[in-house]
Amino acid sequence: MKQVAPNVFRASYGRYFEDFEIGHVYQHRPGRSITEADNIWFSLLTMNTHPLHFDNEYGKATEFGRTIIASGFTVSVLGGMSVSDISQKAIANLGWTDIRMPAPLFAGDTLYGESEVLFKRDSNSRPHAGIVEVKTTGKNQHGVVVCEYRRTVLVPKRGHAVDDKMDY
Repeated sequence: MKQVAPNVFRASYGRYFEDFEIGHVYQHRPGRSITEADNIWFSLLTMNTHPLHFDNEYGKATEFGRTIIASGFTVSVLGGMSVSDISQKAIANLGWTDIRMPAPLFAGDTLYGESEVLFKRDSNSRPHAGIVEVKTTGKNQHGVVVCEYRRTVLVPKRGHAVDDKMDY
């Protein structure tokens, strides 16, 4: 909370560069239960025409025995879940690498996420910011890893975030 006037407080979200420590793990909560409708809508919105995501009969004939959640949706939800802990104050996402989908996610599963801080350094070109790299992992309700990736984010130092400067 940030006091903006006598007896008036405003919520503040996210972390500054100084708040990240290598080795810290942030568990992103709440989890997100994934529905068949979520998956179909995402497939339609992104023009993903693979029937494994929306054709139940096709899904039954695969090694999975049913339709699976589109991997792009899994990555997107996991990324969204991590915003409050990793990038709420970010200036920019600099990159996503090493995306892996080691197991499928199914409609009815609940996705949980966590991110471990792997690396941080001051920015060479922006003295009021730093670069943070995390490894984000998504697991289903049984603890099975369904998605992993690395993400690099440019994060402002304390006192230099956009919401530090706004008077709204």
